Amino acid sequence: MRSHYCGQLNETLVEQTVTVCGWVHRRRDHGGVIFLDMRDRDGIAQFVVDPDTAEAFANADRARSEYVLRITGRVRLRPEGTQNPNMPTGMIEVLAKEVEVLNTAATPPFQLDEHNKVGEEVRLKHRYIDLRRPDMIEKLRLRSRISHNVRAYLENQGFLDIETPVLTRATPEGARDYLVPSRTHAGSFFALPQSPQLFKQLLMVAGFDRYYQIAKCFRDEDLRADRQPEFTQIDIEASFVEEDDIMGITEAMIRQLFQEVLSVELPDFPRMTWQEAMDRFGSDKPDLRIPLELADVDDLMQQVDFKVFSGPASAEDGRVAALKVPGGAKLSRKEIDEYTKFVGIYGAKGLAWIKVNERAKGLEGLQSPIVKFMENVVEELLDRVGAEDGDIIFFGADKARIVNEAIGALRVKLGADLELYTQAWAPLWVVDFPMFEADDNGRLSPLHHPFTAPSCSPEALKADPANALSRAYDMVLNGTELGGGSIRIHDQTMQSTVFEILGIGQQEAQEKFGFLLDALQYGAPPHGGLAFGLDRLVMLMAGAKTIREVIAFPKTQSAGCLMTDAPGEVSADQLKDLNIRLRQKAKAETASE
Repeated sequence: MRSHYCGQLNETLVEQTVTVCGWVHRRRDHGGVIFLDMRDRDGIAQFVVDPDTAEAFANADRARSEYVLRITGRVRLRPEGTQNPNMPTGMIEVLAKEVEVLNTAATPPFQLDEHNKVGEEVRLKHRYIDLRRPDMIEKLRLRSRISHNVRAYLENQGFLDIETPVLTRATPEGARDYLVPSRTHAGSFFALPQSPQLFKQLLMVAGFDRYYQIAKCFRDEDLRADRQPEFTQIDIEASFVEEDDIMGITEAMIRQLFQEVLSVELPDFPRMTWQEAMDRFGSDKPDLRIPLELADVDDLMQQVDFKVFSGPASAEDGRVAALKVPGGAKLSRKEIDEYTKFVGIYGAKGLAWIKVNERAKGLEGLQSPIVKFMENVVEELLDRVGAEDGDIIFFGADKARIVNEAIGALRVKLGADLELYTQAWAPLWVVDFPMFEADDNGRLSPLHHPFTAPSCSPEALKADPANALSRAYDMVLNGTELGGGSIRIHDQTMQSTVFEILGIGQQEAQEKFGFLLDALQYGAPPHGGLAFGLDRLVMLMAGAKTIREVIAFPKTQSAGCLMTDAPGEVSADQLKDLNIRLRQKAKAETASE
């Protein structure tokens, strides 16, 4: 139906006749001459309709925003003074000979170039309109290029694209499963995969050596800007590899991706242990663009007569950390109060601070409600954090977990608010993660998943599981975890030991993971892998604020779809087929009363 896309029209086509199809982006009537800006996925071009082409002019005259048209005309240079060199099609226009209305359109719920004036809910409700915006088209075009580049790289490295099941069984992998009732097995349920983890390990046992998949994954968990109930994963697994092999393959892939898609040469990927990341930045995914670091001051605060500090400093699970912000003394009390509310989100009971106005004046040059409690250590404190005139020092004092989360998040917020970024891209590898983490009751759970290999023997793991390290690694970019992986357990004895430490007995292990345990008996090779969050990767490369901006049809923060109104109710016949009966809402409300 067309010879060109709108965005393909340029000076090389002058005096040629072209036919394009698209949507009316804007219509203008200038003294009897109608100008139509036509839009398709490749761009926008200007069309001129004169009254001497009566039928074409009549159709153009009745066209309105978002009407679907087909226009045939002659390409010509725009008159001097009307050219737009900043627009790919800005040097030419098309003098229309034929204008055909292929479809009319109701008045759209918002104008594409005024989308900022409506809320996200309106745009998600009418996502098919929102997706017509040029910037949305570019984001999804970028996503397509990224997927293509990843596939080409992995195929070139000998990886095979193999699909794994979407209907599987529920296995504990760290989040709630989405369950699918079975019609043919009454009372039983499939689960949608949280990841292809077990199947890709089985593919290694089967001898496929190198596997990859751009896979859909599902997790019923609380949502945030970089999390969706269904998301896409670049899943990679290989046999006969160690950590350096997987890290080398995937780092080279990301480097090539940024170079070919964004023309960006990423800097070096430093390696940092999990413990160092937590100590210096309070986070296992530190944003290295921000030149702020946490300083441990436990030893100093044990010497002060201030229980808010001395208590956590002396506690086994406590921490007191200081965060120096160069030039931060200019922050107003109102701004400091706002930061105090912010850290409260993470469980912090308050936010102590010291402003360094004139350090040479000693205590008189400091401004703080707490400095009187630490006169005996204040000079050593200032030396330790490298405080200079004009700086502010923030403090976190509580359980180490709360301090890390609160002050680590404060560091990131200050970096953004004060525009402290020192570079555009800051990648790194975080390695040597703990094998387990303990809840408030002391019960251990895997920090990653129960198939991650520890860096010690089964005997050593049993003897001191709380301090064992794993063979896990995460790739971090600009404070976002791009991907995580590990060397897997390939030995049945080690896998059974991990299950035992987690309180998973033999019967339960056989029930939930029997197929994996059985497979490990039949010559499982050493193997490992890594999974990237494709949505997060595209979000970063597109400069988007949330992954919802780079997913064609995303869910809301409440895990619903405004466009299709999903999830929704189903018919009684469908429930009957699935052997499911719902409690009536009225009965439930009566019972609660």
